[in-house]
Amino acid sequence: MTDKYAVIGNPVEHSLSPRIHRLFASETGHALTYKGFYSERDSFVESINIMRSTGFLGVNVTIPFKEEACALADSCTDRVVEANVANVLSFRDGKILADNTDGVGLVKDLEENLGFSIASKDILIIGAGGAAQGVIGPILTAVPASVTIANRTTLKAEALARKYEDNHLPVRAVTIKELENHEFHLVINATSSSLHGESLDLPVGLLTRDSLAYDMMYGPSAQTFLNSAFIAGATRLKDGLGMLVEQAAESFFIWRGVRPQTRDVIKTFRQGK
Repeated sequence: MTDKYAVIGNPVEHSLSPRIHRLFASETGHALTYKGFYSERDSFVESINIMRSTGFLGVNVTIPFKEEACALADSCTDRVVEANVANVLSFRDGKILADNTDGVGLVKDLEENLGFSIASKDILIIGAGGAAQGVIGPILTAVPASVTIANRTTLKAEALARKYEDNHLPVRAVTIKELENHEFHLVINATSSSLHGESLDLPVGLLTRDSLAYDMMYGPSAQTFLNSAFIAGATRLKDGLGMLVEQAAESFFIWRGVRPQTRDVIKTFRQGK
């Protein structure tokens, strides 16, 4: 039988992950299938059990199930323990193993694909939910000058910032309204606003022509935030396509022991092929 993998989410029909993993399989010569798997919001555990019983070896987990995936696992990597969210599950010897590749994917996209060095930069992350939780640790590992977490209310942002108090790097929590006239080298949209087509009211002075505005969503979903960032002064605008491909490559490595090349895959999607 061909090895089976999938991405599970709600929604999931928009996901590029099946095509990405098919390209990886072709590149590496691995025989596998990879599909999108829709789950009702209250049926995640049942859906995972169905997949395990029908021979799937692993799944990527997307919105809104990353926290549930973490709780469901029998064992978690340090990356999951730190983030408290998981986007990769592996099914081995009757156990569920959880990992998180989002942060690695984001940092690789920024530093290797976009040529943006995080070191000594002032970083703003907008949002304090699962997406932000999954990437802040790897960002801090790259030694920025500072990380600011902004949310509509500070409760979740403050809780996230407190997790990194012993990192010897400044991590602070603010409301979005408190950001006016605070300039950042990199602004990352980690909210679900792009998924729902909602715009963020970016304060004056947040971005300059040299700032990079980055939405963790990709394609048309990211355009509302990127348009707002352009109006706010940024000329370097990127969506999360590269992050998606890079985290997928890390997932492929976890499952198959081989890390596929990513640049041609990113180029294929950028060119609309």
